[in-house]
Amino acid sequence: MGGAVEKTLSRFTFGGVASVGRAILSACNIVGGMGVLQYEIIRAMVPPDFDYDETVRQFFKVGVKSITVVVATALLTGAIMVIQSGGFVESTGATSLVGWAAGTAILSEIGPVLIGLMFSGRVGANNTAELGAMVVTDQVNALRVLGMDPVRYLVVPRFFSMIVMLVLLTCIGDVFALVGGAVTCQIILQIDMHVYWQSVIDSHLLDELVMGLIKAVAFGGGISVVSCYFGLTVKGGAEGVGRAVNNSVVTAAISIFVVNFLVSTLWMGW
Repeated sequence: MGGAVEKTLSRFTFGGVASVGRAILSACNIVGGMGVLQYEIIRAMVPPDFDYDETVRQFFKVGVKSITVVVATALLTGAIMVIQSGGFVESTGATSLVGWAAGTAILSEIGPVLIGLMFSGRVGANNTAELGAMVVTDQVNALRVLGMDPVRYLVVPRFFSMIVMLVLLTCIGDVFALVGGAVTCQIILQIDMHVYWQSVIDSHLLDELVMGLIKAVAFGGGISVVSCYFGLTVKGGAEGVGRAVNNSVVTAAISIFVVNFLVSTLWMGW
């Protein structure tokens, strides 16, 4: 009886260790593959020679079509930040700090992260699905047969456009988030908008704005590499495309939080 229990526990233990090992190896394989893809992107951009029409199409697709969701997210983000600080403001009467508190959080942390997550869910997932569909229908192999580099033709325009447009969308989002905070401040906290805007101006939030834009650059690059990697490595037909989209969204979200931590830590150390 005791021997059977020991054998069962041994099997469970070995199975658990094996599962952990497989997960670690899979993660290393993914990280390594994305590193190789990043190298190929940089190599394809030097000298800068990529498809102009595809780049313009991606600018419109990932940028212009994302403005509505970014504006909605930003307005609500600004409103929530003011509401969260409302209790402190009402209890202390520190109305001059409401703009500083909302502006600091919006420009440096909450704004870039939430917009990056929305961008990842909308643009990153769509990009993975599009590239995955091209892989399973052999369109990527057709490009290779025609002597065209898929990285230079498909990946580089997406990489460049995602970085540029996420920075611009973050700027737009920052503006609308501050506007949402001002409106909420007037309606809910009964604090005049002029007090809010004067508080934002007096806080000198240029450093926070720059940090937020640096994060947007890093988020855009990370989302593009992650989505393109999972799209180009699809296996298993339509079901494989679904798995790739799911893995892409999860991995991109994790990469956003990791990059956010690293940039914030380096910025504070600097």
